[in-house]
Amino acid sequence: MKRILVTGGAGFIGSHLCERLLELGNEVICLDNYFTGSKKNIMHLLDNHCFEVVRHDIINPLLIEVDEIYNLACPASPLHYQFNGIKTIKTSVMGAINTLGLAKRTGSKILQASTSEIYGDPEIHPQPESYWGNVNTLGPRACYDEGKRCAETLFMNYHMQHRLKIKLARIFNTYGPRMSLNDGRVISNFIVQALKGEDLTIFGDGSHTRSFQYVDDLIRGLITLMETPDTFTGPVNIGNPAEISVRDLAEKIIGLTGSGSRLRYLPLPADDPRQRRPDISLARRELGWEPLVDLETGLKKTIDYFRSVL
Repeated sequence: MKRILVTGGAGFIGSHLCERLLELGNEVICLDNYFTGSKKNIMHLLDNHCFEVVRHDIINPLLIEVDEIYNLACPASPLHYQFNGIKTIKTSVMGAINTLGLAKRTGSKILQASTSEIYGDPEIHPQPESYWGNVNTLGPRACYDEGKRCAETLFMNYHMQHRLKIKLARIFNTYGPRMSLNDGRVISNFIVQALKGEDLTIFGDGSHTRSFQYVDDLIRGLITLMETPDTFTGPVNIGNPAEISVRDLAEKIIGLTGSGSRLRYLPLPADDPRQRRPDISLARRELGWEPLVDLETGLKKTIDYFRSVL
């Protein structure tokens, strides 16, 4: 049994990770300040004597004894991370410093949940880990993009200077049960609008593309990465290389929900990426990992979840 800290553990992804780590026989400490996380996501875990919840903001230091750390704490949807850009940067940078300091003191292995957003609006497609990205440092998304890029730099410097055992996971668009109704991400927006019979709002002409992975695939990838030999740090892309246009996604969700919704087009926000697709060659080679859940199967499960909460 390992004692594992999951920062952002009450969030969409964090709650699934806590659940899986408990199933594997570990003791799990869930840390969250509930800015975007929800107690509802972890209520079913509270009776487990190996599960502990701590209300704490990771921009402040934490004294605790652990064997492993998954640092997931940070708002991840544009709606939430742009709400308070300074707070988003603090969470990424100071959160990294505090969790790295904890890992250094305890000798624990630590994984950073980085993001495909570090590639910005990519000029290389699909995006390999060797690509340095195309990010507007002054744009509305920079608080998240640059915060995550700086966190990666901090992790690598702690590894080089202090020999910390680090793992860097670049997470691509992820969806599934426990997504927030109002998180502003495209899949949750489309499903909620379709179930309510509202128009599905598409920003731009709908030709821009995304790649979506089901949350179970991501959790399996994160845990597999954490278990790789200490000599492998990453970064490694964790995402589904199957690409779909936003317009086709909207039409698929309308079909799966049986909705009579129509499509409504709005101006594209500043710095919104035109395309996003991971090159997962490294994940296949080093982790033996690739996504197993196809888009239609994952969407059906996610639609069922949203039906239950609406």
